[in-house]
Amino acid sequence: MGTASETKISILEAAIHYAREFGLEVLSIGKLANIVGMSKSGLFAHFNSKENLQIQILEHASELFTKKIFKPAIKRPRGIPRIRAIFDNWLKWANSAEKGGCIFVAASIEFDDIPGKVRDYLHGVQKIWISSIEQSAELAIEAGDFRKDTNCEQFAFELHSIMLGFHHFNRLLDDPKAKKRTMVAFDNLIERYKVGVSK
Repeated sequence: MGTASETKISILEAAIHYAREFGLEVLSIGKLANIVGMSKSGLFAHFNSKENLQIQILEHASELFTKKIFKPAIKRPRGIPRIRAIFDNWLKWANSAEKGGCIFVAASIEFDDIPGKVRDYLHGVQKIWISSIEQSAELAIEAGDFRKDTNCEQFAFELHSIMLGFHHFNRLLDDPKAKKRTMVAFDNLIERYKVGVSK
């Protein structure tokens, strides 16, 4: 039997798998209790409310996202190598996700018009990630890889949009060329901002 912390992580991982396929809103504490083989009261003691459960699922998924996308990329040299590592790791995350794909894409669509703590958390964490991409572009300018007139906010918007496009073409449209098209779009994006390329 694992520790309370290990048990909770196992519960959250099972919850992530379910939420990717069916959504956060339909995942109740009772349903999750059945999935993990616990009593409803025992599971309730871990989260106290459905809203807390939803937020903790997203918090755990956020930790995994940061661990797999951003932390390995920081080890790469500043500039284009680091941005490419972020992209490669992000594409791997999106492409390897199980049924339902990226939980953050699914949850953002599910909660974009629903005020509350879940939407607030999604808004905050994705602003942090977008800010991290902006900072990576700023470092690319400092490293001499990107032009000095690079609009870092625009770059982050475009990179994020490419990844959302991949999710749509790969998951919904079943486009066999989705990954290849995404890689071409990324290469074109980098090329437009590189030093030596005019606007």
